Amino acid sequence: VDVLPQEQPYWEQVYQTATRLCQLHGYGRIDTPIFEEAGLFTRGVGQTTDIVQKEMYIFKDRGDELMALRPEGTANVCRAYIQHGMYNLPQPVRLYYWGPAFRYDRPQAGRQRQFTHFGCEAIGEEDAAVDAEIVELAWRLYQELGIGDLALQLNSIGDRNCRPRYLAALRSYYEGRLDRVCPDCRGRFQE
Repeated sequence: VDVLPQEQPYWEQVYQTATRLCQLHGYGRIDTPIFEEAGLFTRGVGQTTDIVQKEMYIFKDRGDELMALRPEGTANVCRAYIQHGMYNLPQPVRLYYWGPAFRYDRPQAGRQRQFTHFGCEAIGEEDAAVDAEIVELAWRLYQELGIGDLALQLNSIGDRNCRPRYLAALRSYYEGRLDRVCPDCRGRFQE
């Protein structure tokens, strides 16, 4: 998408505000490649997600390797975390990123094939307080940018003790109803 000269100040305000808030919360910036081996996303995001099945730009490079344009930021950041030994740092490792991402999709109202993606990752800590920290960071970003009239709705599938029972109950519920769901959902059920 084109960002015209008259729109640049708004983009710069969002960028500066997001950067300041991330740094205030102890997040460091990470930049990852715009394209990576496609397997990073198919393994990390999941074979049956819409991102992998319908929305990734995948191509072969000159070495016949399958490559993908970055569809989102989490998989790249996790790869960098492992590759660069960040698991040896004090945990959690807090990282933020900002850059272009790509989805191969019929452009809908407000949705582009190339878009600017901003995200935060806190890796290496399972405490829900870290999740709450990221929610607070996003809420403060919206507030500081003057975006009002928002509602926050939280959902949970439980902690590591409750989640297996919840997922078993969910699978049991849908097992006899797979004929009523779309092919994508049937495929995800089999995972």
